[in-house]
Amino acid sequence: MEECTSLTAAGREQTVEREQRQTERDRQAPRDLAAATAIALAGDDGALDQPQPGGNGSPARVEATGPARGRRSAASQGKVVELVRLIIVGLFALGGWEVAQSLGGGRSSMLAAGIVVGSGLGYVLGGAFGRGTMTAVSQAERELARVPAAHVLGAGIGLMFGLVLSALVSIPLYHLPSAAAYPTIAFVFVTTGYTGSRLGLSKSEGMLALFGVKPRAAGTSQGEVTVLDSSVILDGRIVALVQMGFLTGPLLVAREVLDELQRVADSSDPALRQRGRRGLDLLLALKRDPSIEVVLVEEPSVPGEDVDARLVRLTRARGGVLLTNDAALSKLAAALDVRVRSIHALAEALRSHMVPGEQILLRLTRKGRDRGQGVGYTDDGTMVVVEDGEDSVGGTITVAVTNIIQTSTGVLAFARIAPARRA
Repeated sequence: MEECTSLTAAGREQTVEREQRQTERDRQAPRDLAAATAIALAGDDGALDQPQPGGNGSPARVEATGPARGRRSAASQGKVVELVRLIIVGLFALGGWEVAQSLGGGRSSMLAAGIVVGSGLGYVLGGAFGRGTMTAVSQAERELARVPAAHVLGAGIGLMFGLVLSALVSIPLYHLPSAAAYPTIAFVFVTTGYTGSRLGLSKSEGMLALFGVKPRAAGTSQGEVTVLDSSVILDGRIVALVQMGFLTGPLLVAREVLDELQRVADSSDPALRQRGRRGLDLLLALKRDPSIEVVLVEEPSVPGEDVDARLVRLTRARGGVLLTNDAALSKLAAALDVRVRSIHALAEALRSHMVPGEQILLRLTRKGRDRGQGVGYTDDGTMVVVEDGEDSVGGTITVAVTNIIQTSTGVLAFARIAPARRA
């Protein structure tokens, strides 16, 4: 009897241990999936640090070191800064030599001192000047990246025509005295070139349309970059929008959004945990989709900044569109003049304006496929099949909607003739 009792207790302990291991695996699965999602999203754009092992030896969190592309860009910028510094050092060393020669009469000690002092000043000032130059160039590059290619091309064409016109106008100005001719010619070139570029910028789409190019249809207009919120990823309908071609261009996913998905996937609520896992799987599927580009953004955030403010700031910096189902985030973005779209709003706009039980005035234009049916169309082209409406074909009657079916070709409604109202 004692042996049976001990065997039963041992079996219970083994069962409890198996359940604990299964629970631990269920809890760890979202973390592993989030780590795999982060690595897949980083993909071609960057590398992540190796996951730090958690309490059970599995990766608990993936920490980003920054995209590899950013590191290569920083290395190239450092080389440019050093090149600028070298040029400044050479110029200052030459200047120090000239000053020492004028002050010391060509003595070797004075020349050496002038070269050393000039080189030191050039090293300090050259580094500051090089970093300032690269900062200005990087800022200009980011600003130009937000400008559509059609606008850049239009402004370039306008500038070219403006300079050509300036050259023609300046020909008679060369006959003026030199003191007045060159300032006048410079003013004409600057004014006409600026006017031409502004005119070309404003008429860029019209000019390209003359050659059969439609910038908006080609996806070169602003707003093609879309920043995703966690709500639209958990919603799941974004996949259909991508597959149908309604959502194109790069999709940006902030690291904070991925962290939110991981927290949802770690939830103790089974329903929320399932939604979180499905959201992470959805991101992996979008990453593998050749028709769309998904980029993980891991830029440093402002201390104390919440996720909503971070997404709005990212959208504004990239000149894109924020895609979210969060009503509060939509209002925040709209208040800050950031373009925002909602899948809920899109679905509501595409919802049929008819509801079962509604009575509408309908003109029957032809017979239906089945016996006794009549067919008519609403103002928006929705086909309505009316029971016992064959005798009313060619006339306008009041019908009551009984059912609405959404098909691949549109909305199909069924109705019956409404009973006549008593006076």
